[in-house]
Amino acid sequence: MLPTRTLGTQGLAVPAIGLGIMSMSHAYGSPEERDESESIATIHRAIELGCTFFDTAEAYGPFTNEELLGRALKAMPGSRDRVVIATKFGFAFDANGVIDGVDSRPAHIREVVEASLRRIGTDRIDLLYQHRVDPSVPIEEVVGAMAELVREGKVRFLGLSEAGERTIRRAHAVHPISALQSEYSLWERNLEPRIVPLLDELGIGLVPFAPLGRGFLAGNVKRAEDLAPNDFRRGDPRYQGANFDANMRTASIVRDVAERHGAKPSQVGLAWLLAKGPQIVPIPGTKRRSYLEENVGAAKLSLSADDMTVLDAALAPDKIAGPRYGAKQMSMVDR
Repeated sequence: MLPTRTLGTQGLAVPAIGLGIMSMSHAYGSPEERDESESIATIHRAIELGCTFFDTAEAYGPFTNEELLGRALKAMPGSRDRVVIATKFGFAFDANGVIDGVDSRPAHIREVVEASLRRIGTDRIDLLYQHRVDPSVPIEEVVGAMAELVREGKVRFLGLSEAGERTIRRAHAVHPISALQSEYSLWERNLEPRIVPLLDELGIGLVPFAPLGRGFLAGNVKRAEDLAPNDFRRGDPRYQGANFDANMRTASIVRDVAERHGAKPSQVGLAWLLAKGPQIVPIPGTKRRSYLEENVGAAKLSLSADDMTVLDAALAPDKIAGPRYGAKQMSMVDR
């Protein structure tokens, strides 16, 4: 079983490694590559392994990822009380289900939460995140609405995603924030100068998404143009052209460290994160049991101080080619 870590000073206990289930319904690969029976089997295997911190959102699908999680839990009687469910609100969608801006109006938050509860088939959300900061709604109003849901018992703990320093401080002053979900990995270190120290100061946990560089650090990656037409990584600057070639060379150090330990590159990437602090809980995503089992195995890998130094230097920010997002997606990151 995985060891337990605590997110935030309010005491949200979760396994040291969680499971991002987005790719089971959304963004990665093609619809033809997705197999619901294997996805549900992966969720069930995660519960067996103690990897019981599940991350979803209304935006994944949209809506279908929460429904998938609901079906998986229903198919395993008694499983709801064994898991921690995190989901998110904060986007607006057009008639085709495509993200069309952000929306964190208090009335909308309540609508989304009620819908998420129905889709998942549960009476409470364990960790509710604002998916992206809405500049048109003061964060105090947003967190105030979230806190009302806590008082009603529909939500247990609160989180933010991709929020900046000022937003985090203002939000935490209204109601304790237990976790910040943001991109953080060996090849994306933007949080280290200012956000990580702030989280430590306030006693807020960090839940890194894309902890393996959207699969890049796990190996066996393809260039952007070789991915499925609707795989969102086709627009990822780090997967494109000369950036891809440079990043492949840089990531080779992860493979070298893995070979020395008789481990997988993915396990090295996750072990590096776990070694960065006891308040960090990565949520690698997968839709297959084999990769889930590899990821969970990272909790048993102990990197030496020399390993950490080598990895920190080899994948320093100035060694990574290309920004982590294109301009449109970066415009939604609150920094």
